[in-house]
Amino acid sequence: MRSAARHALLPSLLPANPGTFLLRRTPGNFLPHAHRLLPCRAASSLPAGEYLPPLFSVAPMMDWTDNHYRTLARLISRHAWLYTEMVVAETIVHQKDNLDKFLAFPAEQHPIVLQIGGSNLDNLAKATELASGYSYDEINLNCGCPSGKVAGHGCFGARLMYDPEFVGDAMSAIAANCDVPVSVKCRIGVDDHDSYQELCEFVDKVVSKSPTRHFIIHARKALLNGLSPAENRKIPPLKYEYYYALLRDFPDVHFTLNGGLTTIDQVSASIRQGAHRVMVGRAAYNNPWNMLGHVDSEIYGMTTGCSSRRQILESYQIYGDSVIGQYGISRPNVRQLVKPLLHLFHSEPGNGLWKRKADSTLRHCKTLAQFLEETLDAIPDSVLDAPISKESSMEEAYFAHVDSLLPPRYTKLANSSYESPAPVTAST
Repeated sequence: MRSAARHALLPSLLPANPGTFLLRRTPGNFLPHAHRLLPCRAASSLPAGEYLPPLFSVAPMMDWTDNHYRTLARLISRHAWLYTEMVVAETIVHQKDNLDKFLAFPAEQHPIVLQIGGSNLDNLAKATELASGYSYDEINLNCGCPSGKVAGHGCFGARLMYDPEFVGDAMSAIAANCDVPVSVKCRIGVDDHDSYQELCEFVDKVVSKSPTRHFIIHARKALLNGLSPAENRKIPPLKYEYYYALLRDFPDVHFTLNGGLTTIDQVSASIRQGAHRVMVGRAAYNNPWNMLGHVDSEIYGMTTGCSSRRQILESYQIYGDSVIGQYGISRPNVRQLVKPLLHLFHSEPGNGLWKRKADSTLRHCKTLAQFLEETLDAIPDSVLDAPISKESSMEEAYFAHVDSLLPPRYTKLANSSYESPAPVTAST
């Protein structure tokens, strides 16, 4: 039985004192107004502990998808599934007396997935057991990161795709030490091991050796020598046909499509084409309002919880100022808390001036409230208070020709069968 969740260790996204929200400003200031706006709440019409399926998720990104970004993301979208940064298994094991710093999160961040990395079975098992006390909704193993520190010196991440036997054992060990679903995030191949047959053999082996029934497929291969992580996100060609062929050849396994998707219309097009689920990374960080702001309505058919970026900032300010210095004098500090906000006004009037003011203000401000008060006069009220809007798109047929590119069927499954994955349920 999993131990109680540690959500109380981090503040709720719903402040106890709504009178302290930053509200409509008068020209030149960001100050309270007599007629308070309703706070942007990470509320749901679903019963507590029940979530919609992971049709849309935000990718795990090192140094980006920390608690602060996930708080912002949840304020914009109630139903997107969120992933942590990768946490190395050895870090969890060796920091077992200081785990809150690495694993605690506000309850409103559910549904949330913990991604772990590593290549030692004992440590992966121990790390999963320790992490189970934090009530994540899924545990994911990183088999896709191509960075030198991870796949090179660390001998895990994308390098694990060379050894599907080990990945199967690792997933079995992870599953044995938690009571939530487990998943693998991988590439379509690595180096010259990049055929569709080899990808299928990887999936087949992992599924046959473990309860894993969910794979997140980054539709590019990884090149472990000669390319940086950034180049590995751009240079190897996208092969969405591999992803859609997996849907055809493994009907009892769930697959999430990842890689190259930059607009909500591309996400919708992939689902119309038959994608089970979709994961977006950089686009959800670099333009969170225009990507995440459409998820609830366009992907889930639910009403959007927040009506403006002003509302989002009101709630985020309360969260931010409540956690400053939680783990020491400067951990976190205002600069770390502001980092996820810097793309909130992507391509909007005033964005450039706001970033310049942010740079100078961060040198002296001590609270997030002070930072917003001194910088947000650069953003017009018409932008701060504008509801999310959707521009017309020409991307409805983005995946229209993928069926004509599908590789030949993977035939080994003729004599194999797998149980259907269990329904996605929330951890309680």
